[in-house]
Amino acid sequence: MSADELNKFVAYCKKIQPQSQQDIKRFFEGVVGFPYDKELLLQAYLFLNIQSLFTNCSELLLFEKSPIADYTDLGKCDFVYLTTTGNLFLIETKFIDTEATGATERKRRNKHRNKVFDQVITLKSRFSEYWDIQLAYLSCGVFTTDPEVEWRGNNAGVITESISIEKLEQWRRNYQP
Repeated sequence: MSADELNKFVAYCKKIQPQSQQDIKRFFEGVVGFPYDKELLLQAYLFLNIQSLFTNCSELLLFEKSPIADYTDLGKCDFVYLTTTGNLFLIETKFIDTEATGATERKRRNKHRNKVFDQVITLKSRFSEYWDIQLAYLSCGVFTTDPEVEWRGNNAGVITESISIEKLEQWRRNYQP
């Protein structure tokens, strides 16, 4: 990926998401204090712990925006990070209720696991086509509350990380900004 292509994309990101990293951090810290949405709490954990989860992520470029201009019908990406090597890293998050039991819940979990992988793989492909960025410069990851996603990532070229619901709640209760 040329420096021009990267600079063009970074400029686009700063235009549609002009908040500073510090402003975004304050937003996520507010989510921790008032966890009204479990998915958003999971995203707050990811943002506030990005270096320990996905070590090569350096700067958040987009959060919950479409990386394909204003085409939200083509999908929003939960996170787009610039990496320490100058590549782009797309991350999709999914709060999967691993504590629910029964056949219906097992089917729901499996559907959610499949969906989060399909989302990030599809976004990577669309992203590459729209921005004319070679796939080699795009990586993708999935972050969930379900450790079962790990083996799926190996086969799909997707980096996976997870945190249990119990540990997420414990982190929320003990978080100190």
